[in-house]
Amino acid sequence: MSGAQREGRERVCFRMQLKPERIEEYLEAHEVVWPEMLDALRETGWRDYSLFIDRTDGLVVGVLETEDYERAQAEMARREVNARWQATMADFFVGSENPDSSSRRLEEYFHLV
Repeated sequence: MSGAQREGRERVCFRMQLKPERIEEYLEAHEVVWPEMLDALRETGWRDYSLFIDRTDGLVVGVLETEDYERAQAEMARREVNARWQATMADFFVGSENPDSSSRRLEEYFHLV
């Protein structure tokens, strides 16, 4: 099984790397996420989704719950709003034209409920 299961949901954690000189601008861009992007995330099964940042080096860590992460990612990849959002975010990240494709999933090895 990939990821931890809880109540029929998969817990997922992933990381991405921001360009250090773009951190503040990236955070400003997330102060008001497009409503249609938020709707698309909800509609494709992203739940209890949070992003965390280490401002010292630009490490971004995402945590979410979903019924099926691969399906949720695939559904988002088909959304036009996601393509626009990723194009807007691309220059903030190290070595990627599409931040979604540069994210690396982390393995959960301990969880205290």
